[in-house]
Amino acid sequence: MNKIFNYIVLLALVCFAGRANAQELKSEVFSLLNLDYPGLEKVKALHQEGKDLDAAKALLDYYRGRTDVRTPDINLKKISISKDEQKWADDALQHTFFSHKGYQPSYNYGEDIDWKYWPVKDNELRWQLHRHKWFTPMGKAYRLSGDEKYAKEWAFQYIDWIKKNPLVKMNKKEYEMTGDQQMKSDAENARFAWRPLEVSNRLQDQTSQFQLFLPSPSFTPEFLTEFLTNYHKHAVHILANYSDQGNHLLFEAQRMIYAGAFFPEFKDAPAWRKSGIDILNREIHVQVYEDGGQFELDPHYHLAAINIFCKALGIADANGFRKDFPQDYLNTIESMIMFYANVSFPDYTNPCFSDAKLTNKKEMVKNYKSWSKLFPKNQTIKYLATEGKEGALPEYLSKGFLKSGFFVFRNSWGMDATQMVVKAGPKAFWHCQPDNGTFEMWFNGKNLFPDSGSYVYAGTGEVMEQRNWHRQTCVHNTVTLNNKNLDVTESVTKLWQPEGAIQTLVTENPSYKNLKHRRSVFFVDNTYFVIVDEMVGSAKGSINLHYQMPKGEIANSREDMTFQTQFEEGSNMKLQCFGPDGMTMKKEPGWCSTAYRKRYKRMNVSFNVKKDTDDAVRYITVIYPVKKSEDAPKLAAKFKNKAFNENGLEVEVKVNGKKQSLKYNL
Repeated sequence: MNKIFNYIVLLALVCFAGRANAQELKSEVFSLLNLDYPGLEKVKALHQEGKDLDAAKALLDYYRGRTDVRTPDINLKKISISKDEQKWADDALQHTFFSHKGYQPSYNYGEDIDWKYWPVKDNELRWQLHRHKWFTPMGKAYRLSGDEKYAKEWAFQYIDWIKKNPLVKMNKKEYEMTGDQQMKSDAENARFAWRPLEVSNRLQDQTSQFQLFLPSPSFTPEFLTEFLTNYHKHAVHILANYSDQGNHLLFEAQRMIYAGAFFPEFKDAPAWRKSGIDILNREIHVQVYEDGGQFELDPHYHLAAINIFCKALGIADANGFRKDFPQDYLNTIESMIMFYANVSFPDYTNPCFSDAKLTNKKEMVKNYKSWSKLFPKNQTIKYLATEGKEGALPEYLSKGFLKSGFFVFRNSWGMDATQMVVKAGPKAFWHCQPDNGTFEMWFNGKNLFPDSGSYVYAGTGEVMEQRNWHRQTCVHNTVTLNNKNLDVTESVTKLWQPEGAIQTLVTENPSYKNLKHRRSVFFVDNTYFVIVDEMVGSAKGSINLHYQMPKGEIANSREDMTFQTQFEEGSNMKLQCFGPDGMTMKKEPGWCSTAYRKRYKRMNVSFNVKKDTDDAVRYITVIYPVKKSEDAPKLAAKFKNKAFNENGLEVEVKVNGKKQSLKYNL
């Protein structure tokens, strides 16, 4: 028994020694550093004498004493940790890693960490594993508790990741591969571990982790050389593999600024910083239209872009290079914030068009407070930052962003508002869905036409099926041919009239070969909406007008083509569709997603007409908001012009017998 016990003890000691000795002195770090940088005189002298371990010790002393470089991401004098962060830190000690909010509880990656473990074939789960989201919480836990176990485990995991995730040469397009494509083992892993977006994420977050763990005995001189060598490899990798466009490029550029600013001791640091600054100064005018909309036409990524541009200013302010960003850079950010404020609802949430997720008031107030520091004279931002205690809302109500194709009808800025946000813009990129013409509508505290959202991003099999369902044109508030996705998403604005008793929007999208969609929206008396859809062209097939209903009890009638919510008093609506003879109504099961891998069931409905001639198919839909369901009026509507007119439209609507003429001439 004693022999067995001694063997176990010996084995444990060997394992511990192997774990403890995993750190190696990386002398190549000295060739990466500018040893003439102020403060590195001792490091340079020791290195020149061939005393690299002593040089590494001197380098560690330098960083522990450095005070002239900072990041706005963490305040070492005021560290706090949430319950969730504490759990992520503690779980990480057992190699249960928080990777993605959509996959909870977190997965365990084994005692001998398997960085290739892919429990669900969702690319996001595997990509985000390599963002190491639990590292910073471990650093906070270490600083607040003083318990070395967090620092020791972090250092071990950091080195373990380096050893098990080699960077192999591959085409940068392979980093964005989705689905079931087969790649050689190392390349297949590298596309997740070394995708530039994840690499940039680590670049930024490791500036905080570096500061948090720096005092630890586990942060040895040897570890420092491994850390710096790895960090340098990250920056060089991004420099050679920047994404071509979109929010990924913005993230990568902003984080390269972080790298160059936080580690100015690297020879390449000035080039990193300049690269990021140059890209952001260029892309803010490429990716942001003159009306303030970001070209992916997705409120979530619009918000992300704002914060990317602001983060760059934050690191610039902290380290004295704000002058590298011209005034038009700031002006564009301000226009982006105003765009977002306009398309958001009174409760600070955003429409979930495209791949957008739902924000919440707490998050957005925090954003507006941050933005208000950048733009103290902007009264709208101040109002939203202070929840109405200071500042002022715009004097206008409805607002159109014609280049981006976002249009907002509203009768108030308050919670009791009636508000519709219509999306009908140009060809877009990345996260945009084929949903031209769709809308969301808010009434008295409730979103009555929430978008279907996105649910998941990319992966294999079932994951892609789920994503593709939410991306379909037919699960949006717009029109399809044979329930197929739009061939073309490039709407143009024919008319925008946001003032008066009858506010009017007319947009037109090519949609399909030989079939265009003209949508006219009327906001009548600041009370109700009339939507006129005209499908024009020689294409034949089934024309389908889709509406996505809110969750809850809804009465409907095929006899008069109505849907009427039966919610508690406060926020209800009646929808009635008037179409050609032979129109049928079909109810289908639907989904609504406002967060990754979170969704609920609801009803989708389509009004369907067989098109077998060259004549246009035309619908009139009246949407009438009411506080009490039983107060919904009797509705009627008809076309006054008997056929589609390229230059104008006239319809007649009756509300409880009272006639209202709605028309325009182009």
